[in-house]
Amino acid sequence: MANHKSALKRHRQSLLARARNRAVKTRVRNVIKAVRVALAGGDTAAAETALLTATKALDKAAGKKIIHWKTAARNISRLSTAVNKTKQA
Repeated sequence: MANHKSALKRHRQSLLARARNRAVKTRVRNVIKAVRVALAGGDTAAAETALLTATKALDKAAGKKIIHWKTAARNISRLSTAVNKTKQA
């Protein structure tokens, strides 16, 4: 464990940041899952609204550097393609 006052403070800050980052990552996983569940159920309207929510959550996480921006872009692209395919079919 840290001994210096500044190191103790840094440790407290890192614990808070870790909890915050885990919450955001969990949210991102859940919104992606919501889109996939809607697609699996064949509900195009629900998939579109879930896609908007997922896009916002992914962009927000990427903007805060919690996930890499290319990871966010890849996920958004794949989800959008899947939703668009169900709209055409």
